[in-house]
Amino acid sequence: MSFLVAILGMAGVLLYGRRRPVGAPLTWGEAIAAATFSIALMFWVYGVVPHQWLQWANNELGWTPSKKFLTEAQWEIFNAPMPPFSVDYEKLRDIVVVLIYGVFLTAHVAMWGLWQNRDKRAEKRAQRELAPSTYGRPLVKQGG
Repeated sequence: MSFLVAILGMAGVLLYGRRRPVGAPLTWGEAIAAATFSIALMFWVYGVVPHQWLQWANNELGWTPSKKFLTEAQWEIFNAPMPPFSVDYEKLRDIVVVLIYGVFLTAHVAMWGLWQNRDKRAEKRAQRELAPSTYGRPLVKQGG
């Protein structure tokens, strides 16, 4: 559920970014609301989501160091020597946490890029709306 709330929050930012006109003046209240929302969303995706995963993996799934992921018998099936480290569910749990952080950090940077380049996308959209000439260039109104 916490992952779904994080995805919905990021979708809300993307939808708002599409609707907000580029260069529109920002009021003091809008700036405070946007800053509060962005800090809350970062707290959620970097704090709550990984914490909830760790709690679920520890308590519900029982992914502790005593629960082995790959045992010696399984390595023998693969006809491979036992590695010098143990592979248990706790390590797998921690790898999933690193993947959660990586996905959200990548999405965070991508959303910054989308927000900063809103004006460029709006210009491209406006250029597509003009009818092209026979040479493929957009027609420009005379005197404009």
